[in-house]
Amino acid sequence: MKQPKTEAITHLRNRIHIVIEGTDTRLGKLFDIVLLIAILASVAIVMLDSVLYMRLQYGTLFLYAEWFFTILFTIEYALRLFSAPNRFRYAFSFFGIVDLLSVLPSYLSLIFAGTQYLIVIRILRILRVFRVLKLKNYMQQAGFLASALRTSQQKITVFFLSLVLLVTIFGSVVYVVEGPENGFTSIPLSIYWAVVTMTTVGYGDISPKTPLGQAIATLVMITGYSIIAVPTGIFTSELARNMRPQLNPVTCPNCGKFGHAVGATFCDRCGHALHI
Repeated sequence: MKQPKTEAITHLRNRIHIVIEGTDTRLGKLFDIVLLIAILASVAIVMLDSVLYMRLQYGTLFLYAEWFFTILFTIEYALRLFSAPNRFRYAFSFFGIVDLLSVLPSYLSLIFAGTQYLIVIRILRILRVFRVLKLKNYMQQAGFLASALRTSQQKITVFFLSLVLLVTIFGSVVYVVEGPENGFTSIPLSIYWAVVTMTTVGYGDISPKTPLGQAIATLVMITGYSIIAVPTGIFTSELARNMRPQLNPVTCPNCGKFGHAVGATFCDRCGHALHI
């Protein structure tokens, strides 16, 4: 009796998995469309609920709608967990964690007030349904960006470490020059000022008063303008390198062109056979 029951559960898991993860069936496409609408509607409700006059007028309606979507997404998460071929891998995957975090804030709000606004993380779940909107090409381009970030990680890390050293030095120097009497009451606060000044944000909540302090501020601002484009340049260079087509180092014996597409057997300039 146990074997037919086990087979029935396995069949049910497979059917649910096909509907939830598949886009080749009508039910799978319908599921993705409904999920997309539900995600956008739930995020919109959370945003509107943060507006005071909207919350005062429609607060009860927003509360009911929020819990409706929370229960809906909780059931969906349970079904995904139930039907996943490897439940542990799904639970700790990127989308598995996002799915869980999209429902946790509502339950946490029963204990900690205000955490329900963290529900906006549900917007990340739209990445799941890009497939139904035929946006695979966009996901491929996103892959290029992620690859460029990975390859430039060490360079950018060194850059930010150097930046930390610079703002620490500038902050410490301006603390000694200005002192507490001019608002620089501690080195951490002075480092905060150096960061704000170097990034050209300039809140104006604290500023040097002495001529030497203002000279240091000028140097910090010039330094900021000089280095602010460095991480952008590093990332752009790596992105261009990753998007550049890979070529085989083969020279055409007829026209002498060096470098051809991977797998090419004929020269793309003269059509002569390549000796690979």
